[in-house]
Amino acid sequence: MNLNQTSFKRIVVSVVIGIIAMFIFVSMLTSMEPGYGLASSSIHEWAADIKGEHLLHLLGQENNYFTQVLPPDSEPPNLSTLAFQIATSINPDDPRSLLGRELPGFALFDGHIVVAGEGTNYTNLPVESAPPIDVIMAERQATQESLAKLEELERESKQLEETTDGRKIVHIIHSHNYESYLPELDVEDSSDPNLAFHNKVNITLVGEKMSQELEKRGIGTEVEKRDVQGKLKSRGWNYGQSYDASRELVKEAIAANEDLQFFFDLHRDSQRRERTTVTINGVEYARTFFVIGANHSDYQHNLKLAEDLHKLLQERYPGLSRGVITKGGSRTNGLFNQDLSTQSILIEMGGVDNTLEETYRSVEAFVEVFADFYWSTEPNVNVETARRDKGEESD
Repeated sequence: MNLNQTSFKRIVVSVVIGIIAMFIFVSMLTSMEPGYGLASSSIHEWAADIKGEHLLHLLGQENNYFTQVLPPDSEPPNLSTLAFQIATSINPDDPRSLLGRELPGFALFDGHIVVAGEGTNYTNLPVESAPPIDVIMAERQATQESLAKLEELERESKQLEETTDGRKIVHIIHSHNYESYLPELDVEDSSDPNLAFHNKVNITLVGEKMSQELEKRGIGTEVEKRDVQGKLKSRGWNYGQSYDASRELVKEAIAANEDLQFFFDLHRDSQRRERTTVTINGVEYARTFFVIGANHSDYQHNLKLAEDLHKLLQERYPGLSRGVITKGGSRTNGLFNQDLSTQSILIEMGGVDNTLEETYRSVEAFVEVFADFYWSTEPNVNVETARRDKGEESD
């Protein structure tokens, strides 16, 4: 094989240029700020825009048989729009994808509404308030009525008997365990949602109430009582790392109890009263909202559970549920530890202006619906027999 001098020089130059180009490309990928580099979350976000119907349309170009199973209103994907979205991370059909990069705080509304409850839209999605850690840890006085409710819950919890043959089926945790409710606290400025935090009178009382109601209906439940926010402070972590701290506790619970099937992370929304309260048959309830993390491959299982519970709540307590949303992408946690189980959901229980009494009513409604859901889906369990064993009358 003979190579003249000119050809040899071209080969050498091409090799050198190729190596330089490779180093430049790699340096660009590794020097980008977090959230802008080529990460698995970015690939997942791109893939989320490619639907199964798109794949069938693609296969149908070679074999028309595949398109026969598509619904009549199905249209092939717009390749130019899809390519533009992948290249720029901007969805032409959703201006939030552009505004979220330019407006401070706009990323709070990045969630995708799967099921919209009454009055729910992109302007009033749940908000995770993140005040400075010193605000969260500050000592505040609770009202005497709130302290009395705490003592009553503690007394009732001691009277419950173990159920489901001693097996604990449901695990309840509070990643933001100091989230509280302004009417239960002795605060000077009731208009500031950042003051709705307390180290005792908080969302954990809602979790304890839920545990008791589940146990009454024959569903064994365990509540994580360790202090997640205290762990953050001791480690010098920021508020955004709450789910990292609670993740350790959820993993420990799974390792210690193989019977656990359902995982509920309870939170309190920072939205105000007019959006988090509903009146049903003359009684006020704190509204619920189901949040599903979409930054993992199995999130559809959790989403299905949330949709089922939302539907059941709507049938029995119209307006109680504000809906179901998914949150994903690089600007949110997007996991909420839900990748650890295929039956895990995050539930917002009311907002900063709700009372514990209103929230307890919502807990009772939710548990009533969940118990029927559980006993109807549990293998080898007859619903009527289960109700009779629990001393309840059939509907």
